[in-house]
Amino acid sequence: MNYEIIVVGGGHAGCEAALAASRKGHKTLLITGNINNIADMPCNPSIGGSAKGIVVREIDALGGEMGKNADKSKIQIKMLNSAKGIAVQALRAQADKITYPQEMLKTLNTQTNLEIKEGMVEDLIIEDNTVKGVKLDNNEIITSSAVILTTGTYLKADIMVGNSRKRQGPHGEKPSNHLSDNLKKYGFKIIRLKTGTPQRIDKKTIDFTKAKIEYGDSIPRMFSFDLKPNYNVEDQVPCHLIYTTKKTHEIILKNLNKSSMYGGLDDVTGVGPRYCPSIEDKVTRFKDKEKHQLFLEPESLFYDDIYLQGFSTSMPHDVQEEMVHSLPGLEKAKILKFAYAIEYDAIYPTQLKATLETKIINNLYTAGQINGTSGYEEAACQGLIAGINASLKLEKKDPLILKRNEAYIGVLIDDLITKGVKDPYRLLTSRAEYRLLLRSDNADLRLRKYGYKIGLINEKQYSKLDEKIKKIEELKEYLLKNKVTPIKQINEQLKSIKSSILKDGITLYDLLKRPEVSLDFIEKLINKKIDYEKEIKEQVEINIKYDGYIKKANKEAEKMLNLENKIIPNNIDYNLIPNLASEARQKLNEVKPTSIGQALRISGVNPSDISILMIYIKKGGKHE
Repeated sequence: MNYEIIVVGGGHAGCEAALAASRKGHKTLLITGNINNIADMPCNPSIGGSAKGIVVREIDALGGEMGKNADKSKIQIKMLNSAKGIAVQALRAQADKITYPQEMLKTLNTQTNLEIKEGMVEDLIIEDNTVKGVKLDNNEIITSSAVILTTGTYLKADIMVGNSRKRQGPHGEKPSNHLSDNLKKYGFKIIRLKTGTPQRIDKKTIDFTKAKIEYGDSIPRMFSFDLKPNYNVEDQVPCHLIYTTKKTHEIILKNLNKSSMYGGLDDVTGVGPRYCPSIEDKVTRFKDKEKHQLFLEPESLFYDDIYLQGFSTSMPHDVQEEMVHSLPGLEKAKILKFAYAIEYDAIYPTQLKATLETKIINNLYTAGQINGTSGYEEAACQGLIAGINASLKLEKKDPLILKRNEAYIGVLIDDLITKGVKDPYRLLTSRAEYRLLLRSDNADLRLRKYGYKIGLINEKQYSKLDEKIKKIEELKEYLLKNKVTPIKQINEQLKSIKSSILKDGITLYDLLKRPEVSLDFIEKLINKKIDYEKEIKEQVEINIKYDGYIKKANKEAEKMLNLENKIIPNNIDYNLIPNLASEARQKLNEVKPTSIGQALRISGVNPSDISILMIYIKKGGKHE
């Protein structure tokens, strides 16, 4: 049977890719090894977190599903870093591990133009360097105009515990044993990566009195810009915080050679995640730290498994028992599921274009952990972009390429295709040089126009955004037109919040620039309610208070965009450019940057190399 787009893999990347393609009107097939594992959460049952929560809002702004699904299934939600600056604030929710995949499967099953099939893809159909479909392990051939690979950790997956290695997926399923070998045959550079997951503990066997309780926020929070709060803040399930002990560290160090990563297996080549290390890594790398924080997180309202966040390991089961029982409150804990490490194949991501189409095979796209990333959110945003761009290519339209100053999604993809990966890539706020522009609160203002243009945001959603923009401008105008004068009553109130008294009249707009003055305070000051929704007030307050910093960030972004507009000819031969450093030549040949801006971001390419390159291009490829 023939389809327009085939999506291989039903994880978070695959779901977004399949929904985007089918919602754009293309006949789409989602192939997954097990329908029951669609949108599964084999690791932490959470959505969002630092930087990641902003990505979830960006996915929603573009017309993706993850934010809505998280809102439907959350059992706790909070704004991280709420006491810090607005650039680092992000939502994080505990999602119900049963409800989340159920809701996503319901969405997929009711989506027009989308079919789901169980099967294992082991090869691609390639003609004239263009993908024409897939071949299953039962030799069934299914044709299509484009293929999106979102295979997660299933390419030659090995589960590792102690000195044991088993060729299987996260739930013991059969992995894909031949697809990565076939990709290598087609010219792809394949790398080996590793990740892991901690133990699940029986809630009834934990003494929570020895842990610090962590509640969700007391005000309603939502990822999606389209949904109204659908829960009671009082009904949120708490998490708990504990710390490792001296005894924990002693057990780990005494048994280090039994860990798969530290001697238990002598053939481990996969590199683990730097920013989500195993507990063995933490204890050995940070020997000066007396303790490491761990979170006890509920997985679902339907059963009693508690996820022991921060305690992933590849130690043998008997050592894991000792380690867990050394933790406060877990002295008598029953382990329901032991921790393990998983090693898997991925492609080196510099082999991708900014659209997530591969440079090696036309109309073949990849998204998620196959591209060397870690995390549900990183996977979902790539799936969305791959689904959008595969569709746009079939429609003969310009692709959607988000810039680094427009979205964390743009930062992530640019980092992957420009810098490659050494270990599973995780998004961090520190990776974004324009993070003041890429906030959680303004994702819809930044990206919804793109979602509307490509057809994933409807008229009703877009008119709501239009109305929001009008109200923001209205409120700014109101604050500019209205003043307060230096009367005694006004100055007394200003003194009460340690703000300078007035000597002349001042607009409410300029008064709001003061760090200690809020819109709530201004309402008290003028004894009048400013009748706008909370999100409108929030936008206006941020824009006024951070006006100077935002303008500065936009100026810096303009300089970057000027370099992005300096296009590098796609037929350039770096081997012909004299005086280029050998490392720069090798990296430029590998990445094949499309612009001077991208070339500047390649590790190993120095400003002097860029100057030589720019002169060479300016002379039309001639040299003296």
